[in-house]
Amino acid sequence: MRSFVAVLALSALSANALGADRPNILVVLTDDHSAPHVGCYANPDIKTPNLDRFATQGMRFDRAYVTCPQCVPSRSSIMSGRAPLDTRMTRFSAPLPREVKVFPELLRADGYYSGVAGRTYHLDGSRLPNESRVVFERHNLRTFPDRLDFVKVGAGSQAMISQFKEFLDQVPDGKPFVLQLCSNDPHRPLDRNAIANPHDPKALTLPSHYPDTQLVREDFARYYDEIARFDTAFGTVLDELDRRKLSENTLVIFMGDNGCSQLRGKGTLYEFGVHVPLIMRWPGKIKAGSNTSELVSGEDIAPTILEAAGSEIPKEITGRSQLKLLRGEPHQARDYVFSERGAHGSSLPNSSSGFDIGRCVITPKYKLIYNVLWQLPYTPVDFAGDSFWRELQRMNEEGKIKPELAALYFKPNRPMFELFDLEADPAEMNNLIGSKEAAAIQKELKGALQEWMILQRDFAPLPVPPRNR
Repeated sequence: MRSFVAVLALSALSANALGADRPNILVVLTDDHSAPHVGCYANPDIKTPNLDRFATQGMRFDRAYVTCPQCVPSRSSIMSGRAPLDTRMTRFSAPLPREVKVFPELLRADGYYSGVAGRTYHLDGSRLPNESRVVFERHNLRTFPDRLDFVKVGAGSQAMISQFKEFLDQVPDGKPFVLQLCSNDPHRPLDRNAIANPHDPKALTLPSHYPDTQLVREDFARYYDEIARFDTAFGTVLDELDRRKLSENTLVIFMGDNGCSQLRGKGTLYEFGVHVPLIMRWPGKIKAGSNTSELVSGEDIAPTILEAAGSEIPKEITGRSQLKLLRGEPHQARDYVFSERGAHGSSLPNSSSGFDIGRCVITPKYKLIYNVLWQLPYTPVDFAGDSFWRELQRMNEEGKIKPELAALYFKPNRPMFELFDLEADPAEMNNLIGSKEAAAIQKELKGALQEWMILQRDFAPLPVPPRNR
């Protein structure tokens, strides 16, 4: 009996010693936020002093891409380290299968206190009608209360901050913690007066693919205001870590869950839809003020966290740990990242526009987009009924929009394939498909996408069809 007690005591001491050495993990996600819309990404118009300062303390990722330009599938990848197709998470309100493990759950089994807080984490179903809710309850599909120690959701910055403090209060002595903290900002609807000193619509530099109208400018300014509001809340979160003397041993990851709900953004495979901000700080481990232009995928977050915590990376995880990159050590860079666009639940089944399906592959220089349902026209996600979009529709009918911009938004259908040189054409205005100079890269990227879709058991038709008999 004494021997057994001694072993238990030794195990407890070892666990406490390990806990003291292992980093705390804090992942903070904004909702619908594209990479260019943070000051430290060379944007002088937007007010993000806390994020900008945070970037000087860690590493800024200039080429981070999510696996899907929609919340649910993208967050499933961030949590699981696996592509949405791989985990059957392509449908907007699907619950994450119980057998698919997430990084807070894996770290909990390895001695961490784990949780999610703030805006809904989206992986237990969200905004379910009564018919779906009954199914979820009958089949026990809501799994996160079983997976983690602390599961709370709440709308707005104050709820997010309050739950963050509550979580920290409950972390047992001697245990490291892992928390995913979610913000509502800058998700639509965009609030007026989100900050005391709002951005001036007239002073903003609009993206080159935007029609320049007063309503477009006002909407874009409100989007910036909500990012600035998040920035203040993020500063409060960092201050709380400082106050509790936790900053030095905490890996803090800030990331957008997918691109902005703006023109050619959320729900599309263009840069505004899949290219997101990503900044990581880990004092003493990540060089302060560093940045990288290497490709990183949303599915790389989970394995990076697991390796940083000293935990095993399950073989099912398809993402790559970027820990060596963070530490400035030799590593293997990605040649490609992939993203998929699935059905968006808000308009289904009443409109086929929400059933748009697409795939893309991105290299350090090029992007190939495969519009599987190319017959569908461009349809905005989350702002199809907003006044600025309705005005643009009227202006297009009256011939008042520049032809090159009208072609982006109001053609009855789209090309099946789009190929862009992201270095020469970052706004993705010049489709190179069919050009002689791009024939080799077009063939390479179709082949890479073909292989990925086959390995993912993708249900969509492959981009390279079988030979005719």
